Amino acid sequence: MRLRGLITGGIALVVGAAGMVLAGGGPAQAAGPRPAFQLPFPCGQSWNGDSDNSSAHESYEIDFNRGSTADADLGDTVSAAASGTVLTSAHQGSTNGYGNLVVIDHGGGWRTYYAHLRTRSVSAGAQVSRGAKIGEVGNTSKPGNNILPHLHYEVRTTDTSYPANIQPAYFNGTRFGYPNQTLTSQNCGAGGNPYTPEEVCGSGYSVIDSAATGTAGRVYLLYNVNGNNCVVTIKATSIGTPSATSAYLEVEGGTRTTDSGSFAYYAGPVRRAAPGTCVKWGGSVGANAYNSPFEHCG
Repeated sequence: MRLRGLITGGIALVVGAAGMVLAGGGPAQAAGPRPAFQLPFPCGQSWNGDSDNSSAHESYEIDFNRGSTADADLGDTVSAAASGTVLTSAHQGSTNGYGNLVVIDHGGGWRTYYAHLRTRSVSAGAQVSRGAKIGEVGNTSKPGNNILPHLHYEVRTTDTSYPANIQPAYFNGTRFGYPNQTLTSQNCGAGGNPYTPEEVCGSGYSVIDSAATGTAGRVYLLYNVNGNNCVVTIKATSIGTPSATSAYLEVEGGTRTTDSGSFAYYAGPVRRAAPGTCVKWGGSVGANAYNSPFEHCG
């Protein structure tokens, strides 16, 4: 059963860095290589995308739903399709039909739009990893525009004006099967885990490296401007159920610090100061492990 909300009126607007809506859209730098986008939902979930069930749609825009009732997916997690910087996190009020909107800038002239969110989980300026929770499916819009819950998703480039800058969506390296396709998410960067490495390590830390522990999870190395390193292992399997998970950090010439145990979501944070010193880092989820050499010596 297809359940879809309509946006009333075309949205010929560009959202600026401060969350302001600007008419039109001027020339910008040409877009670089397409980021490795994944479906904007947690790993393993199946969603139906539709691009032709709204008269207000521009080419390549997609509305996503799952379930057979109007509110089946209300409140479901929306995940970042790729890593980047949150450009906009705001309710658009009476300006357009987007309602609660998150825009992520992925660098190279690529941006993704996530509209009608019930709640927004990130703020403008935040760094997010692929798979990180950025909000929840909702039905927010402009006053008087009553829509059913769904995620409105767009991919745009900054090399030309709206709507010519709306690009076909690719997920896991494959072009979306316009106008309608059901897909299973391979967005396992954070494994559908509600926690992000930045959230676990704390304010000021940014991811500088990561490595998979098979398909069971991912280990992240983060760094802040004060010369502090942080390691966290985010689970992608048995999420919410305690299981063997570990994270460690070793500064060259020093001892190794490890956090290991039976954890429901992640191991860590393990923090050590190492300005100008090489570090060895890694972790495990179950029998799957990653161990780095001494590296990141800056």
